[in-house]
This record gives sequence, C-alpha cells and structure tokens, in this order.
Amino acid sequence: MGLEGISAKMYFETIFAGYNWTARRPRVKHDALNCLMDIGYTMLFNIINGLLELFGFDTYVGVLHRQFFHRKSLVCDIMEPFRPIIDSVLVKALHLGQIHEKDFSIENKQYFIYGKKAVPYITLMLQEVLKYKDEIFLYVQQYYRAFMRQKAAEEFPVYVIGEKNASCKL
Repeated sequence: MGLEGISAKMYFETIFAGYNWTARRPRVKHDALNCLMDIGYTMLFNIINGLLELFGFDTYVGVLHRQFFHRKSLVCDIMEPFRPIIDSVLVKALHLGQIHEKDFSIENKQYFIYGKKAVPYITLMLQEVLKYKDEIFLYVQQYYRAFMRQKAAEEFPVYVIGEKNASCKL
C-alpha cells in the first residue's frame, strides 16, 4: 500500500499548504491539527461503524485494510471516501482563524483538548458530518446491497466527492 501513503502525503501537503503542516501522524497528536483530525475521524468512524452494524456486517473483516487485532477493518475501508469531510471543515476553520493553539494542552509533546475548549471544535466537525448523513447512509446501504447480491467489485458504490450534493453512483 505504498501508493496510498505517497498519495496521502501529497494530499495533506496540498490541502494544508500554508498552515505549517509537517505530517499526518495518527494517534501521535504532534500538533493541534492532528489532534483535531483524530477527533473528527473518530466521530466519522463511529457513525459508519453503527451503520455497518445496523446492516449486519462483521466490521472486523475488511477489504483493503487487513484484519488486525481489535481493528474494525471494514469501517476503516468504508470511511475512506468520507475523510475529506473532516479535512475540508478543518481547512475552512484554519482559513477563518477558528483554530487556536491556546485551547490545547501539551503533555509529553502531544496535543490534547479537554472540556469546554473542545466543544466548538467537536460541534463544528459533527455539524459538517451530519450534512452528509444521507450520503453516508446511502453509500453503506448500496454497499450492503452489492455485497448481498455478490456483485463484482466494479459494481459496488463509488462515492463522488467535490460536488455540491455529493452522491453515490453505481
């Protein structure tokens, strides 16, 4: 999956250009932005996990993400096309000056945000995710239908981003 890593590096360098971006380091929280990304991706993860479980999927068995001890690999697979929801709201917040370093605590060289200081950030990201709730649901529903009908990989839903009302296409 080296291509995925190279693509991700270029993607993050491009969208966060001009904001002192160094790297995406999940779970390390070496800056405020990575801390917020972890929070936003966790919210998205849990929403998608709930939908997959609603449809009866074994969320530990993934397609691209390999099974790993206690990792819900299918959730990781399904949430990939929706990560830009979090990324875009954070870019917008940076542009509008809504992310403030003083809101974060630094412990052992890692950024954390607690209590009332976290509320505006969580609200911002959750509101953005909820704008796409229908698209997320329809994607999981269409994925379920393709899976149950044992469709070929090319017949599974594709999430199209970048449109005003992004949609799932078969």
